[in-house]
Amino acid sequence: MIIVLGASGYVGGEFIRKFEWEGVACLALSRRDCNIYDESALAAAIKQAGGTFLINSAGFTGKPNVDACEYQKTECLLGNGVLPGVVAKACELAGIPWGHVSSGCIYTGEKADGSGFTEEDPPNFSFRQNNCSFYSGTKALGEECLADVPTCYVWRLRIPFNEFDSPRNYLTKVMRYQRLLDARNSLSHLGEFVDACVQCHTDRVPYGIYNLTNTGSVTTREVVQMLLAANVTQKSFDFFESEEEFMAIAAKTPRSNTVLDNSKALAAGLRLSDVQAAIDKALQHWTVAEPA
Repeated sequence: MIIVLGASGYVGGEFIRKFEWEGVACLALSRRDCNIYDESALAAAIKQAGGTFLINSAGFTGKPNVDACEYQKTECLLGNGVLPGVVAKACELAGIPWGHVSSGCIYTGEKADGSGFTEEDPPNFSFRQNNCSFYSGTKALGEECLADVPTCYVWRLRIPFNEFDSPRNYLTKVMRYQRLLDARNSLSHLGEFVDACVQCHTDRVPYGIYNLTNTGSVTTREVVQMLLAANVTQKSFDFFESEEEFMAIAAKTPRSNTVLDNSKALAAGLRLSDVQAAIDKALQHWTVAEPA
C-alpha cells in the first residue's frame, strides 16, 4: 500500500493516476483524514492503512506563481520547510521508507564551467545566500530537514510539463504569458518524473537525493520555436529585453533559472529522456483542455 500526500495537486495527482492505471494499491491521505502536521497522528494513519511506502508531494507553491508565496509566508514555510521533517518522523514511527518531492529551484544559474548542478553541490538560491524567493528558501530548508534521514528519497522536480494543457504545465504557461523572459533551464516531463520516482522504490535504488530532470536544457526561445513548429499555437511571442526589465515589470520576487545535472539518476538506471525529445513528444500528443 503506497500512501500519497498532496494527491490533489498537479504532481500528486499524477502519482495517483499512475497507480490506479497500473492497479497498484494506493491511498490519497489528506488533511481531512488526519492532521498531517502531527507526526503521531500521521504515523497512526499510515499504520491503519497498512502503508508500506509513502510519497510526499504535498507543499505550497503559490498560485498563479511563486509571487503568491511572498504574501502567504506562514503557509509556505509550513508546507515546504516544516512538513518534510514531520513526515520523516511519522515514517520513522510507522517503520516505512518514503520519498519527498523537492525542487531544483534551490539553485540559480549554472556552474562556473557551464555544467549543471549535481546532488553534491550545495544550494545557491536559498535563505543562506539571501538571494532567493521565499518559496525557494523554504524548499531548501525542507531538504535540510532530511539531510540525515536514512530511508528517504529526495526527488528534485524542475519546471514540470507534459502533453496535457493545464495551468500548471510549463508549456501552457509559455503560451499564456503576455511576455516571456528568455532563460536557460532544465525541465522535468511529469510522467517521466513520476515513473522515475516509483522506479526508485520498486528497483530498490539507493536512498538519497536525485535530480529527476530530462537530460540537457533549453531556452525559452527554443521552447517557443518548438511550439510554433508543432502548430499548437500561432501566437506572436514577445520577450523582455532583460531580466532587469522582467523584475521591474512582471515579478515580485527573484526567479530560479538553472540547469541541473541528472547523471546520478541515469547511472542508477532511472529512465529520463533528452529534454528536447520529451518536449517534441508532448507536443505531438498535445491535448487541449476542455472548457470548464
